[in-house]
Amino acid sequence: MILIVAFYAVASVIAYLTYAVDKKAAINRRRRVSEKTLHLLGVLGGWPGALLAQRRLRHKTQKTMFQCVFWLTAGINVACLVGLLSSPLLSSLYSG
Repeated sequence: MILIVAFYAVASVIAYLTYAVDKKAAINRRRRVSEKTLHLLGVLGGWPGALLAQRRLRHKTQKTMFQCVFWLTAGINVACLVGLLSSPLLSSLYSG
């Protein structure tokens, strides 16, 4: 379980930093991070950090389609996590 928490923490920090880089690029009118990359980070477990970045940095909060896809990726990630946590394979690792 600690590995899962650590994974989410690392993924969230990476997502937060990526959102911060994209926000700074937007302000300075430079090359941006693609939305696909931001969504990929979310679906891979970085969505808590991405959500925090959206709120604190006020970034990507007004784009309705982005928000719809963001929440879809977060839901997919949570569903995968629930599946993993309820997997007999995972419980056999701990009872081993």
